[in-house]
Amino acid sequence: MRFLLITLISLFMGAGSIHKFKVPSIDGGTIDFSKYKGKKILVVNTASKCGYTPQYADLEKLYEQYKSKLVIVGFPANNFGAQEPGTNAEINAFCQKNYGVTFTMAEKVSVKGEDIHPLFKWLTSKAENGVMDAEIKWNFTKFLLDEKGQLINVYPSKVNPLDEQITQYLK
Repeated sequence: MRFLLITLISLFMGAGSIHKFKVPSIDGGTIDFSKYKGKKILVVNTASKCGYTPQYADLEKLYEQYKSKLVIVGFPANNFGAQEPGTNAEINAFCQKNYGVTFTMAEKVSVKGEDIHPLFKWLTSKAENGVMDAEIKWNFTKFLLDEKGQLINVYPSKVNPLDEQITQYLK
């Protein structure tokens, strides 16, 4: 009976994990979230022509400081104010040239609306992630996940990546 209960709990926990997702990377490869088991993950919807775009620099600092236990995945999106009009190649070049981005970047997606990417549907729906509902109100919304791929918290655009609200989970 105990074995059955443990098995059912592990199956349930796996259903609520980001580790089931694979997405195209900005440079043509594949991002397999199952490879990030054992590390925290910060997923951020990004844009190159936004007032929050300078957060790329602090995302890179956060990544450099905690990369032994944190993975950052940026998802360019053009959902807010048409602030990410570029192609994947243009976005990738912009991020590297202006902010020296070395953390992982996915290809451009939609983070809300009828064409929402399945990963963002999962991140924003309690029915999908098992933890909470969240609304993406603007670019640079941040989703922090634990080592098991479970959602810990969601931070609005105004919360800087280096803010204690986020770094308290990385120490």
